[in-house]
Amino acid sequence: MAEQDDVLHLIDDTGTAPETSTARKWKVAVIDDDQAVHEGTRFALSDYNLNGQTLEILSAYSAAEGRTLMRAHPDIAAVLLDVIMETDAAGLDLVEYIRNELGNETVRIILRTGQPGQAPERRVIVQYDINDYKAKTELTADKLFTSLTAALRSYQQLERMVQTRRGLEIIIDAASTLYDFKSMQRLAEGVLTQIASLLNVDCAGILVLRDNGVVGDDFSVLAGSGCYSRFIGTAGSKSLDPDLRSMVEAAFKRRKHEFVDHRTVLYIRTGSGREVVVLLQAERPLSETDRSLVEIFGSRLSIAFDNVILYQQLHEANTQLEDRVAQRTRALMQANRRLSAQWLRLQRANGFKNEILGTVAHDLKNPLGVILGRTEMLTELIGTGASKESVTSQVEHIRDATKRLTSMVDHLISDAMADAFDITIRREPVDVAGLVREVADANQPLAVNKQQAITVSAPPNFVTMCDADRIREAIDNLVSNAIKYSPIGGKITMLVSHEKNNTIIRIADEGAGLSPEDLGRLFGRFQRLSAKPTAGESSTGLGLSIVKRIIDMHGGEITAVSAGPGQGSTFTVTLPATDT
Repeated sequence: MAEQDDVLHLIDDTGTAPETSTARKWKVAVIDDDQAVHEGTRFALSDYNLNGQTLEILSAYSAAEGRTLMRAHPDIAAVLLDVIMETDAAGLDLVEYIRNELGNETVRIILRTGQPGQAPERRVIVQYDINDYKAKTELTADKLFTSLTAALRSYQQLERMVQTRRGLEIIIDAASTLYDFKSMQRLAEGVLTQIASLLNVDCAGILVLRDNGVVGDDFSVLAGSGCYSRFIGTAGSKSLDPDLRSMVEAAFKRRKHEFVDHRTVLYIRTGSGREVVVLLQAERPLSETDRSLVEIFGSRLSIAFDNVILYQQLHEANTQLEDRVAQRTRALMQANRRLSAQWLRLQRANGFKNEILGTVAHDLKNPLGVILGRTEMLTELIGTGASKESVTSQVEHIRDATKRLTSMVDHLISDAMADAFDITIRREPVDVAGLVREVADANQPLAVNKQQAITVSAPPNFVTMCDADRIREAIDNLVSNAIKYSPIGGKITMLVSHEKNNTIIRIADEGAGLSPEDLGRLFGRFQRLSAKPTAGESSTGLGLSIVKRIIDMHGGEITAVSAGPGQGSTFTVTLPATDT
């Protein structure tokens, strides 16, 4: 007798018994060694109905009985199976028997156990082909209804798949031997030969086809047997003997069968409008049974003709569809390539936008700083009653910085109109020494504010082929960085020289220097150095990456060296002295 936990909890049933139905029933097997489980299950499912079908519940009280039951009823849809019966794993062994030895893959198996610890759910689900796992204590009437309904629907879907597969196998088997007029010709020849064999006569026959079904149209010989074999494959009525041709033409005009002593003429009109005449010559008259057999063959031949025609039409439609699909696929691939190209352009544009914004944020701060510094100095001069020349000098510095700022904005706008990877430079003879001095003078107010000294050592009239505005921008970035990271009262040295047909520009400072980590990532975008600006200045991390890009565009090189933190650093720009 099962323990209390094993008893199926049921809902009250106050309804009336269902009427007996002759409709197909779902077969459900209950395999459990507890009689109470069988009775409870029948009671809980007494009024079950799914898609108009009720249940036929079959019982087995051991795994051995279950094997017999499953062999006798291969159409069982679902099995409610206990785990522990004759042995602790009797139910699981039965699952393997159903799936592997019986090869039944469609039946749905719901495992029910009163001792879940004996068959852990995860292990059982993974190792055995079951479809649901329930403890008997949790399988109330409602849950039993739900689990069984899901199992039956799954079974129904699998059965439909099996039936569909069987139908396809039949269609494929039939289509493999009859799919064009060449196979139709072989079939027709076989029909003529087979008729002779079935009728047990020495029969000669001919089968002709008129394609359009219009009176007066010519016809062609599709098949022949016996003495008529010589006409196989001939086109046109003139290839036939006069007597034979007249019989065939009369059959097309008559449009009905004709049975005479030693000759049978069948007239067949296919569903597609084609006309077929089958003429048989036999040594003895055909009986009524023989004639019926010949008519049956003729009607089946008509169906075969139409099937071949439909197949050809389907094949042509499929070919056209494949062509259209191929054209559509090519169009979609072209559209996809266009979209990919547009996406790449958008990515490049977005990257360039970020670069422009970073450049604006960084490069415009330097001339703005000069303007601000000169404005403060001008205010002090006016307040102290300085001379007109001193005031005019500061105004000129402000005007030069403003012009440089305007030029930068113009260049940024110009760059924004070009592709990020296609920006060009304008090479022209440039006095690099003079340009370096201009940059030093422009940054002098920033250095004065930090009590720093800028010294320039450059030979006069030192001409190099380069873009003056771009090189000015690069040197300005290096000088402003030197001011920014040098201590109060520090010294910044700018040196211009000529080495091995190259123009060398060195900018050295006495600042915080560079660590090995800084040197490894110095010229990357948005890279912040370990050192901090000495007067709290801001940094975007873009200046050195902009410098490197400008120097690279000139075919030059920029390097940096430092003896270590606290020992300053030197940046060296190498430019080809002539246009290469």
